[in-house]
Amino acid sequence: MAYTVTPSLAGPVGSQYCVCKVELSVCGQNLLDRDVTSKSDPFCVLFMEVNGKWVELDRTETAVNNLNPAFAKKFIVDYHFEEVQKLKFALFDQDKSSMQLYEHDFLGEFSCTLGMIVSSKKITRTLLLGNGKPAGKGMITIAAQELSDNRVITLSMAGRKLDKKDLFGKSDPFLEFHKPGDDGKWMLVHRTEVIKYTLDPVWKPFTVPLVSLCDGDVEKLIKVVMCYDYDSDGGHDFIGEFQTSVAKMCEAQDAFPLELECINPKKQKKKKSYKNSGIIIVKSCKITRDFSFLDYILGGCQLMFTVGIDFTASNGNPRDPTSLHYINPMGTNEYLSAIWAVGQIIQDYDSDKMFPALGFGAQLPPDWKVSHEFAINFNPTNPFCSGVEGIVQAYSACLPHIRFYGPTNFSPIVNHVARFAAQATQQEAASQYFILLIITDGVISDMDETRHAVVQASKLPMSIIIVGVGNADFAAMEFLDGDSRVLRSHTGEEAVRDIVQFVPFRDFRNAPKETLAKAVLAELPQQVVQYFKHQNLPPINSEPV
Repeated sequence: MAYTVTPSLAGPVGSQYCVCKVELSVCGQNLLDRDVTSKSDPFCVLFMEVNGKWVELDRTETAVNNLNPAFAKKFIVDYHFEEVQKLKFALFDQDKSSMQLYEHDFLGEFSCTLGMIVSSKKITRTLLLGNGKPAGKGMITIAAQELSDNRVITLSMAGRKLDKKDLFGKSDPFLEFHKPGDDGKWMLVHRTEVIKYTLDPVWKPFTVPLVSLCDGDVEKLIKVVMCYDYDSDGGHDFIGEFQTSVAKMCEAQDAFPLELECINPKKQKKKKSYKNSGIIIVKSCKITRDFSFLDYILGGCQLMFTVGIDFTASNGNPRDPTSLHYINPMGTNEYLSAIWAVGQIIQDYDSDKMFPALGFGAQLPPDWKVSHEFAINFNPTNPFCSGVEGIVQAYSACLPHIRFYGPTNFSPIVNHVARFAAQATQQEAASQYFILLIITDGVISDMDETRHAVVQASKLPMSIIIVGVGNADFAAMEFLDGDSRVLRSHTGEEAVRDIVQFVPFRDFRNAPKETLAKAVLAELPQQVVQYFKHQNLPPINSEPV
């Protein structure tokens, strides 16, 4: 059993675009007993596959004389949705103080992807020996939790009877919020806008992460400083300050605002009759959660994956090596590469891994009528394929039995998936989000209908990924991908949000296969969150604030 031991990695594992950090908790059950006079002393080692090799990330503590350990040490891993992150959990019985794993007895291992763990939140699996056989009755349980404080605070503030600073007119007040830094000094975390010419300002409500304002500790003292804007001489004039906490400000309700005195210490020392330099009013203070993509996945949201494949005549005869559907001696082509790249990521987020695979633009037996929406397994009542492998098998099997034809109509397949997405909205829960992968070689024939279908689909829990294969002009696809402008239907209706991501396969022909998946899936987490937030739907199993 060859493991590479790399206690400290030279750089971060995975891409530089980390969505967040995930904490993994590990427990073992019924582990093998390798010690003669006592029970095993297990510890767990986490490996990640990097460039085809298993690299050690971290180890737990050793649980002495325990065949059912619950390790206190947690593994913390950077999570990247758009990558396949392969992990291996290996358990050993500590016999010596050596760091070398071959010095310890092997108790079993389990391999999976990080996506599998987060999509289930908690998994229990059999431990395997090096020969692939079960390690006795040994089991491993792994639980995932997102390591982030996603709470945000929204404050609505006003002032009353503030000290006058300008000799010839009213003042231009604003507030600054400070928290104590590690060095003991106050650190600025937020500044409101300036309200011109008033001693009774009302500032716009503002929202900041709770971590930014008070490090997530609602009891921590923060300092609010009242200033006046530059009197064209470039300096802020100090008017007063007070200290409070988020917990105190949260006492404010819409009907019962909280009033806090703004104090100028210098004036307070000079004048015995000094009361304050004005009143700051907390009109409302609300803490909510700013849910992330991983919150929705850990909450139980399933990603429902459908593939739409272009079988129009412009692809060429699949028996001809110049055809885009020709399966080369390596057993692949651009269509299959796109299916694998996207499917292998998304399949981890669908519990039954049964995916509809549809074709369009072909004549079908026995009457050879053109279809723009057919099951590639020729079973219209059950178009589902088992995993990505099932899609690949159905695709290869259907090629000899259909005639490539045309035109290239997208709208039937977009509307097909949209019907299921519309049904999911009736649950009024963040339980399902639909992803349609369309792989095509050319120009869309039904552009008006497709634009209309995409605009309607933008109101649903649905995203569309288009991969263009071959060397055709894909200007129309770029038009659907609303990164640079808002997509409109032919009637002028605007898309509620951008749900289309287009990439030409030719840009990735000579790149590592992982880069295609990163490119097409980069926007998906944001699209999922954007939809559910717009609908005011929290994750199904979200904890209260």
